[in-house]
Amino acid sequence: MAKTKSIEVQVDPAEVGFDADRLDLIGKHFRQYVDDAKLPGINILVSRGGKVAYREMYGHRDLELGTGVESDTIYRFYSMTKPVTSLAAMQLYERGLFQLKDPISKWLPEFSDARVFCGGDAQKPETREPKREINIHDLLTHMSGLTYDFHVAHPVDEIYRKNGFNWGTPGDLEESCKILASLPLLFDPGTEWNYSYSTDVLGRIIEVISGDSLDTYFHNNVFLPLGMHETGFQVLSEDVSRFASNYVPNPSNSRLHLLDDASKSRYLKPPRVLSGGGGLVSTMTDYYRFVDALRRGGTLDGQRIIGRKTLEYMTSNHLPRGADLTEHGRALFSETAYDGVGFGLGFSVVVDPCKANILCQKGEYGWGGAASTAFWVDPVEDIAVIFLTQLMPSSTYPLRPELKALVYQALE
Repeated sequence: MAKTKSIEVQVDPAEVGFDADRLDLIGKHFRQYVDDAKLPGINILVSRGGKVAYREMYGHRDLELGTGVESDTIYRFYSMTKPVTSLAAMQLYERGLFQLKDPISKWLPEFSDARVFCGGDAQKPETREPKREINIHDLLTHMSGLTYDFHVAHPVDEIYRKNGFNWGTPGDLEESCKILASLPLLFDPGTEWNYSYSTDVLGRIIEVISGDSLDTYFHNNVFLPLGMHETGFQVLSEDVSRFASNYVPNPSNSRLHLLDDASKSRYLKPPRVLSGGGGLVSTMTDYYRFVDALRRGGTLDGQRIIGRKTLEYMTSNHLPRGADLTEHGRALFSETAYDGVGFGLGFSVVVDPCKANILCQKGEYGWGGAASTAFWVDPVEDIAVIFLTQLMPSSTYPLRPELKALVYQALE
């Protein structure tokens, strides 16, 4: 695999309006997480105006081997795949190949007979016809009525698990979508927000509309234009030594428990399902190229991957009546806080920093991944931040709000 051209040249923080001593508090804080065996390692980047003001790499990519975090370490990005899939879909929208209100049954006819759960239990669910079909906007905003199997709050979640959705899909992308279409919806499309397999279904629609497999479409239309040569759905054999292992807390002792050994990981083989909701692996350098293209309004090194106005539209709050997720979403796990945070087309969007109770900026957008990775872009302060580690679940520690406070307190 070709190496990605680095754009991580670091400048004097004062040049871009940061206090260097205060930025150093980021490393001090998160190195303690590593020293306390709460995280295996950290890889942090803070940029402003397209110039990297801060980098921190500390700890291990593999605790058992004692190998350290390096600039080219490969990570599981899980749900940080979702913004890539959402942007890829909107590229097709820009070409006039669909409208956001189009029902998804136009390309996936199995969804034309979807039903809504209205009573009973997982063994004997009662269902009814939805008030309308799922449309593409519903998928982009997680207002489709679909759910995730790892939610444990509703009979529909249990129905997903009974049908083979257990932290993954029971078949390839096409098969999985057909199974999803046969299961009850949690609610009428467009009426609520619920973190779900929506983006995976969106990935299948990209395949049908474009005529390409999802990995081929990503490569030709996102990764190749941006020079992201180390991002994909599989870790190649020559890159295994750079792949980080994945961990979970170990309640019985102070050491982290190995969840996915990098040398034996399923990511070393071609995936059965190309998950637009969580399947990508990548590096800091690669993903920073994607994030910096977002910060620049959809372009990098003369290559435009999305229109400026399209991206502005995607990073606006699309929840009805300008609501936040507390008002419009179900109180279940997702990769963002709910208070003061809305949702766009594939991104969380801060709508009220005071209500969020987090030091952040109105209009800031981003997302995170299940292994505690995260990114955000602040268009007002012209800041982009990426945090990488490999610890599941991402709700284990308040890493994201802590990082936000540490970044913003360092602004001059």
